[in-house]
Amino acid sequence: MSQLKGWKYVAFLSAFVGSIGIATYPIIIYPMTHVEDYKKSQELNRAQLDQSRIRPEAPGNMNKWTDPFDRKNE
Repeated sequence: MSQLKGWKYVAFLSAFVGSIGIATYPIIIYPMTHVEDYKKSQELNRAQLDQSRIRPEAPGNMNKWTDPFDRKNE
């Protein structure tokens, strides 16, 4: 097997780094830069969800699901 030298080495490294960047963009970068879109879709999906049908009573005196980002007024 021959070693990569010169422009072939640069092309290989560029393709490798570029493929990692292309693979991580839709998974990591896009959601971090478009937070409002994901918040809106999450609110819409949770509004359509009837929580009482999913878990009618909480076992073991546990509270039902609450919004973890909801601020508590003290």
